[in-house]
Amino acid sequence: MIHPVAVARHHADALFAAEAEHGLSLAFVVRRGREVVLERYGRQPDTVFGPGGEVDADTTLLSWSMAKSITHAAVGIAAADGLVDLEAPAPVPAWRGTAKEAITLQQLLEMRSGLLFVEDYVDNSVSHCLEMLYGEGANDMAAYAASLPLVDAPGTAWNYSSGTTNIIARIIGDAVGGGREGMETFLRRRLFDPAGMTSAQVKFDAAGTFVGSSYAYATARDFARFGQLYLDDGSVGGVRILPAGWSDQARARVSFDPEGGFWYGRHWWHWPAFPGSFACHGYEGQYIVVVPDRELVVVHLGKSPIERREPLVGRIAAVIEAFGATWRRANCRGCRPTTPVVHRDPGSTSRSASP
Repeated sequence: MIHPVAVARHHADALFAAEAEHGLSLAFVVRRGREVVLERYGRQPDTVFGPGGEVDADTTLLSWSMAKSITHAAVGIAAADGLVDLEAPAPVPAWRGTAKEAITLQQLLEMRSGLLFVEDYVDNSVSHCLEMLYGEGANDMAAYAASLPLVDAPGTAWNYSSGTTNIIARIIGDAVGGGREGMETFLRRRLFDPAGMTSAQVKFDAAGTFVGSSYAYATARDFARFGQLYLDDGSVGGVRILPAGWSDQARARVSFDPEGGFWYGRHWWHWPAFPGSFACHGYEGQYIVVVPDRELVVVHLGKSPIERREPLVGRIAAVIEAFGATWRRANCRGCRPTTPVVHRDPGSTSRSASP
């Protein structure tokens, strides 16, 4: 019988060798049973901004939308501290006295706010995402996203939105207090350091808001530690970081994205092929996939265009399949969907791999 790590290594080798098929792979880490059992690294290409270089275990890489799941962790910690209420109207001052004041923090986490937001990474004539990150909204991303019109009743339609996450990041920053420094300290002391993510760093906009939609940096090993935190229901070494059950809250299936073929929960994705799984997705092939019934965390970081997503995801799935289930799937929590909601398509071409 071939050892599962040997099978996984074969697929990892194929990822790095077949760039034309999968896109560029920069880092690949597999943790099983809290230990790294496989890792591979590539090379950053040369660009107009300077030469590339070898990637290794100490290289920090950009999360893109995997940062959304870090934002989810921050919400959980703040909620456990009594700083925010998921079911209450979201505390956005500009929404008071308007129809938007009915939007709850829970609906924001589920991407069901009803706010207009076109998540497109190519056409800046229609994209709110590009305008927010690089255009007129860049100085205060949360304010820009919060100013967009309400086009659906809150809680009735799913629309993947980086703007939504930055609204949440502003809410948490305001609740924590202390501006940028306060939020940096909160994330460091309450999340990154206890989870062992010593390399993790985040970026802020000019208004002092954590760009929770897109900008977190860490080594591949530290992104794997983040996945392990959720696999272990928010605890590390017996020390609780996230509230009990917060992992299940993340992966409870709320809405289905037919474009990508994945379920969406609360700032985490779910891979239907692996019951009970949950995943972080980021633009151009960033993934953290957590599969509890295999005690598995798989991290891929790289630069893979949208047209390479299917073969890339297939290769990651093959790695997961190499490791058999370690406990009965009947014991898996968080595998049942809540009532699905209508999927609203704002015209985006690549929502499920967002910046």
